[in-house]
Amino acid sequence: MDEHDTLASDDTSLVLLKVEEAAHRLRIGRTTCFALIRAGELESVMVGGLRRVPVDAPAAYVTRLRTTRQAA
Repeated sequence: MDEHDTLASDDTSLVLLKVEEAAHRLRIGRTTCFALIRAGELESVMVGGLRRVPVDAPAAYVTRLRTTRQAA
């Protein structure tokens, strides 16, 4: 990820993230992030031909993980 991508992932005005930016926020790899999207565990949308992740989706994913873990 270059400096531009790092700056973009810190921009609080964004509503959608690139998959790579979402992966960076979750501290996981791009491939793992795509696997979570395919499994329906991480929300994403298509904009034209581009896959994007809503900015609140990474935090929602972590919240679900924590809730599931506490319930177990």
